[in-house]
Amino acid sequence: MELDQSIMQKAEVLIEALPYIQRFNRKTIVVKYGGSAMVDEELKKQVIQDVVLLKLVGFKPIIVHGGGKEISRWVEKTGMEPHFVNGLRVTDEPTMEIAEMVLNRVNKSLVQLVNELGVKAVGISGKDGMMLKCRKRYSDGEDIGFVGDITEVDTQIINDLLEKDFLPIICPVGFDEDFKTYNINADDAACAIATAMKAEKLAFLTDVEGVYRDFQDKDSLISEMSIEDAQEFVSGGTLGGGMLPKLQNCIDAMNHGVSRVHIMDGRIPHCLLLEIFTNKGIGTAIVSPGEERFYHAE
Repeated sequence: MELDQSIMQKAEVLIEALPYIQRFNRKTIVVKYGGSAMVDEELKKQVIQDVVLLKLVGFKPIIVHGGGKEISRWVEKTGMEPHFVNGLRVTDEPTMEIAEMVLNRVNKSLVQLVNELGVKAVGISGKDGMMLKCRKRYSDGEDIGFVGDITEVDTQIINDLLEKDFLPIICPVGFDEDFKTYNINADDAACAIATAMKAEKLAFLTDVEGVYRDFQDKDSLISEMSIEDAQEFVSGGTLGGGMLPKLQNCIDAMNHGVSRVHIMDGRIPHCLLLEIFTNKGIGTAIVSPGEERFYHAE
């Protein structure tokens, strides 16, 4: 009997994924979800399918999401103009009120998508369980309102949810010592949570393919790099504005215990599965000294 080739290919894909499933079984993975993958409804469903699959094969995923584009849309709807300083949203009291409402709305929409796939999710913000404590952030000495830098992460509520087999979905809203509400950069929140949880992996869904040696040369995508390589890129000053703080965040997280970071293009359908479960991957993996990504080019 001759088997259909497509069936054999499916078996090969599953076998290729096996060592990754074994390696990361019961390990925590933090997924920072943002960019275009949050705006496109079809991509949104695919990202959630990926995360649910990660959970069902034994990973312990945590989603940390932003909502910048949606916040800007609602700020404009109310007749206000969004303002940014050095890439950070100037967040006065009315803007903070809108941001918190929008982030919670996005949060519950993601919870619903996960629930629809048969996995129980719980959506929380950094205020729940006093999880994300922060202080006021300044941009080059300029007051930009209710924007916070995380000073402390209390992981109790996350651990409790994981222990009870829930999938935590977290939006980056925190509080200061006076319990005022602050907007937190989602990349910063994902790194801080991954560090506090001693996550095995931190995966960034972005609007770029990964890290390039030369951004103008699309053939120069780096599939795997060490922390030292990443630090050289940051120090070299050749990176685009958006990637520079992201890469620095990755380095800081890895210096504090996160084993590996993946930066990938969230616009590619099922990018998480392709990056985590295949030998070649599609983005950039930053690995700790002495570790491999299981990446071996043929």
